[in-house]
Amino acid sequence: MKTFELIATSTFGLEAMVKKEVEDLGYEITSVSDGKITYIGDAEAIVLSNLWLRSADRVYIKMGEFKATSFEELFNKVTALPWEEWITPDGKFTVNGKSVKSALFSISDCQAITKKAIVKRLQAHYNMDWFPETGPSYTVQVALLKDIATLTIDTTGPDGLHKRGYRVSSVEAPIKETLAAALLQISYWKKGRILYDPCCGSGTFAIEAAMMAKNIAPGLNRSFSSCRWPQIPKDLWEELRQEAREAIDQKGSPIIYASDINRNAIMSARENAKAAGVGEYIQFFAKPLHKTSLPHGDYGVVLSNPPYGERISDKEQVIRLHKDLRELMNTNPTWSFYAVTSAPNFEKDFGKKANKTRKLFNGNLQVNFYQYFGPRPPKDGENFKALPQGDATS
Repeated sequence: MKTFELIATSTFGLEAMVKKEVEDLGYEITSVSDGKITYIGDAEAIVLSNLWLRSADRVYIKMGEFKATSFEELFNKVTALPWEEWITPDGKFTVNGKSVKSALFSISDCQAITKKAIVKRLQAHYNMDWFPETGPSYTVQVALLKDIATLTIDTTGPDGLHKRGYRVSSVEAPIKETLAAALLQISYWKKGRILYDPCCGSGTFAIEAAMMAKNIAPGLNRSFSSCRWPQIPKDLWEELRQEAREAIDQKGSPIIYASDINRNAIMSARENAKAAGVGEYIQFFAKPLHKTSLPHGDYGVVLSNPPYGERISDKEQVIRLHKDLRELMNTNPTWSFYAVTSAPNFEKDFGKKANKTRKLFNGNLQVNFYQYFGPRPPKDGENFKALPQGDATS
């Protein structure tokens, strides 16, 4: 298969997670920059990247990169790119744009000129003056950063990779699935360790953990724009989807608990987990945080996005919630604790400085990821005892 450059985008601060996932798929990384991992791949790489990348936001084909300080220069260099390799004569394409610290700062003009240049290229190649636009859809992006224009085609589609397809029911302010998957990897949680989210909302952390433990491809049950592109055979999509189905781990069950004070949230979480195919692997229950306790067993992990802001209006409630989390963690010193929140005084309220803090974004909201490390589990096999179903908080 012909190879080309692909770009997997990520939330700022998660580039290392996405880089590792791309390398785990077997592809060569050519560069890593803010929110962008570039690598060499082929048509199969497009399929595998969309099916398997858990922490990336989107996957793009890189068409070209060049300096452009005038609209004439932008037009001529866009026209020179081989758009006919991807956009069909009946293809429908739109152009998105962004510009940062560049001479060409008018995004609407950059978009219009880019589209005009692509149309000119396609007209010359296909010897057509008019295009029916009844075929597959393509989204082109022209991104300018310090006068360097990067032209790409989005292989993922209108919905980013965080749209797994399992969120049949949601509650207010859920954490993005891609961010949840990345934080699970950062937390050193793995299949054999107990995981507990005491403020689970619609269940994202628990569901993403269960999917990781069962090796369920995050994009297995959804569609992508590139599914309809003739350059990527439908047989290839089906073959690699079938391989993903066969790769699901049928042995063993992860030990995952999730609770929330809101019974409606728990009902939503159960529906989402069932839609994701992991409902049987997570024990959900409704209970206020101050009445919960850690599941029995050592070296577990608490990972949570405690409510803040619009999800909880009373400042005193926020402080009490953080203190309740500290009291919960004090009951077993072998456990590790991780919290992602936009609350400005979390460490003060919690009463302990984090071992490590990482600044991230949940959508457009800046958050901090506070990491409190427990002791390493014994090398000869962690103590992963947990109570039978129904006894998590007894």
